[in-house]
Amino acid sequence: MRFQELDISRLARDSKASAWLAVGPRADGGDWCLPFLYVMGVTAGPTLLVLGAVHGDEYEGVETIPEVFRRVAPDVLRGALLMVPICNVPAYEAVLRSSPIDGLNLARVFPGDPNGTITQRIAYWITQKLIKPADFVIDLHSGGVTAEIPSLIGFTQSDNELGRRSRAGALAFGASVVWEHPPPMPPGRSLSAAIDLGVPAIYTEAGGGGYAHPSDVSCFTTGVINVMKHLDMLDGQPQLQPITHHLSGDGNMDSVISTPAAGYFRSDVALLDEVSAGQRLGTVRDPFGKVMAEITTESPGVVIMLRRIHRVHVGDNLAHVTGRLGG
Repeated sequence: MRFQELDISRLARDSKASAWLAVGPRADGGDWCLPFLYVMGVTAGPTLLVLGAVHGDEYEGVETIPEVFRRVAPDVLRGALLMVPICNVPAYEAVLRSSPIDGLNLARVFPGDPNGTITQRIAYWITQKLIKPADFVIDLHSGGVTAEIPSLIGFTQSDNELGRRSRAGALAFGASVVWEHPPPMPPGRSLSAAIDLGVPAIYTEAGGGGYAHPSDVSCFTTGVINVMKHLDMLDGQPQLQPITHHLSGDGNMDSVISTPAAGYFRSDVALLDEVSAGQRLGTVRDPFGKVMAEITTESPGVVIMLRRIHRVHVGDNLAHVTGRLGG
């Protein structure tokens, strides 16, 4: 099926299926296609959209979504569950964060362009055909190959109905680390496209590293089902983990602490460590062990991201520090 032909309102109730959605032509004469799974409940209810592998080196959603699909049957579902386990298929095939076809980062081009490059077209059709008709969106992310991030649920907090619904869904997800961000959401994200359309949305992060840790897959699977219970799509109460860290701050990973020198990075701190202003987070050394740069933080807070790969080039992102809620 071509993506533009998809009409969620015409999917039959009491059905469960998978399909390939064609987005645009490949050089080999075929099409770039996205895998699509859906469950349509017997009765009416909300529409939940779950996205995975918006970055091609993030595998938690690729494993979580089929597991959720396996667990949810039409006869117990109210509403519609729509899921795309691999959004960035070109990057996924190449084991890269961004597309090797056009060099674009899918998580920076929403709401996309129907006449643009393959990445822009993927963003456009996901926005128009899946985000637009949804009542809630969950985008499953992780640190990918290069970044280490604690397993968490994140959302943009705002004092309006959209912000309150996003917050409620994030807390219902049940992760032990919650990260809320002041508006506005940076442009180009699936969440920014959802917010612009008036759809509440949340996202995950996790350790990544080119591997989907079973504990993260379990957390995300339970989290998606928790949100479905919260939305009254399934019977039962969400199974929540105790919140250990409720953090607040800029979630823009495009603007973090970077390195002024090339070399070998070794951190002095661990994820979720409390740090003070001016504290050294790590060093960059040359092959002889000489310190080329000391990496410090200007702001106090909690370490939310660390670079996983030791080898660094000038300008590479190394760390991010965020605040605690109310502090």
